[in-house]
Amino acid sequence: MPIFQLPAWKGVVEGGGHALDLDLSAKDGILGGGVEKLDLKKMIEELDLCDVPSVFICPISLEPMQDPVTLCTGQTYERSNILKWFSLGHLTCPTTMQELWDDSVTPNKTLYHLIYSWFSQRYLQMKKRSEDVHGRVIELLGTLKNVKGQARIQALKELQQVVSAHPSAKKTVADHGGVALISSLLGPFTSHAVGSEAIGILVNLNLDSESKKNLMQPAKISLVVDMLNEGSIETKINCTRLIELLMDGKDFRSEIVESLSLLAGLLRLVKDKRYPNGISVGLSLLRTICSYKQVRNLVVSIGAVSQLVELLPSLNSDCLESALFILDALSTLPEGRAALKDSPYTIPNVVRLLMRVSESCTQYALSILWAVYKLAPEECTSIAVEAGLAAKLLLVIQSGCNPVLKQRSAELLKLCSLNYTATIFISKCKLTSTIQ
Repeated sequence: MPIFQLPAWKGVVEGGGHALDLDLSAKDGILGGGVEKLDLKKMIEELDLCDVPSVFICPISLEPMQDPVTLCTGQTYERSNILKWFSLGHLTCPTTMQELWDDSVTPNKTLYHLIYSWFSQRYLQMKKRSEDVHGRVIELLGTLKNVKGQARIQALKELQQVVSAHPSAKKTVADHGGVALISSLLGPFTSHAVGSEAIGILVNLNLDSESKKNLMQPAKISLVVDMLNEGSIETKINCTRLIELLMDGKDFRSEIVESLSLLAGLLRLVKDKRYPNGISVGLSLLRTICSYKQVRNLVVSIGAVSQLVELLPSLNSDCLESALFILDALSTLPEGRAALKDSPYTIPNVVRLLMRVSESCTQYALSILWAVYKLAPEECTSIAVEAGLAAKLLLVIQSGCNPVLKQRSAELLKLCSLNYTATIFISKCKLTSTIQ
C-alpha cells in the first residue's frame, strides 16, 4: 500500500507580495501555542482579500480554510466541507478522486497556525491604518474650521483622497460633523476651487435626509449648477452625481431641477463623447429628471430630443436604455412627438435598436416609433420601409418577448403597409425570405 505524505513546508508562505517566515512565527508564539485573541472567521470576513495563498484555500469551497483537516491522501480541506462530501455518500478524495482506505480526518494544526498568522498580520495592519486614517480625518476637519484660501483647498484635497481611498473615513467624517462642515463651505461666495473639492467629498459620503435638505438651499444649488457648466470634467461628473443624490431625498422638490442652465449643462455633458463616464452619469440624471412630468417641456425646449436621437448610434447598452427611456418619456408631450418627427434620424436610428439590446430597449423603441407614426403615418411610412422596420417588426412578432410588444409590433406593421398592395409591400421591404 503506497504511503502518502503531507507536502513539505519550505519555511516560507507567500501571498500578495508578502512572505511569512515559519521560524519567526514560531518564535513569536504564533506557531505552537501562542495565545490567540483574534477571531479567524471575523478576520477573513472583514479583510475580504483576493491575494490569499492558494495553500490556504479549500479545494471544495474555494474559500480560505478556518479549520483545515487532512485526509489519508495528503489533501487538506475545510472540515465542514469534507464532512459534507462524506455525508453525500462519497468515499473518495475530491481533488484526486482516489478511493479512501481510511475516512478519518486529521486536524492540520501547522497549516491552521499559518493561516491564522497570515490573516492576523494583515488584519492588524488594516486596523493600524484605520486608526491612522481616523486621526488624520479629525485633524483635517479641524483644519477646515480654521483656515481659508489655498490652505482650505489643500485640506479639502487631502480629505477627498482619504475618503476615496478608505471606506472607514466616511464614518469618521459623518460622526464628527464633517458633512455639515463641508456643506457650510458651499454658498454664493464660494470659489469653484473650494466648491469642486467639497462636492468631490460629499458625493462619496452617505448623506442623511437632513444633510440633503441642507444642500438643497438655493444658493448651494446655484453654485452646483454653475460648476456643472464651467468646471472640469471631474467636477461636472461630481455635480451631476450630487444632484441625483439630492433627488433621492424625501424633501426634494422638482423646481430644483426646473432650470434651463442646469439642463443645458447636463446636455453638454451627455454630448461630450470624449468622456464616456460623463455621458453615463449625465443620462442617468436626465432620466431621473424626466420622471417628473412638469420638467419634460423644459427638456424638449433646449433641443434635447434631436441631440439624443443623433447620439443613439454611439451609446453603449446601458446608456442606450437611459436615452430611449428619456425619448419615450418626452414622446408623451405634443412638443416631444413633433421634435421626434422633425428629426431625420429618429426612425432609422430607433429601428436599428429593435431586438438588438434588451427587451426594455425594444419596448421603448416601439413606443417612440408608435408616437411618431400616429402623428404623421403617411410621411413616416416610406422612411420606415427604407429603414427596414417591417422586417424588424416581424422579428419581434416571431420572438418569445412580451405579448404586449408583439401586439404593438403587429399594429405598427399594419400601419406600414397601408399605402401599398401586399405584393409591392413585400417586395419593397424585402420580406420574401423572412416570410418563407
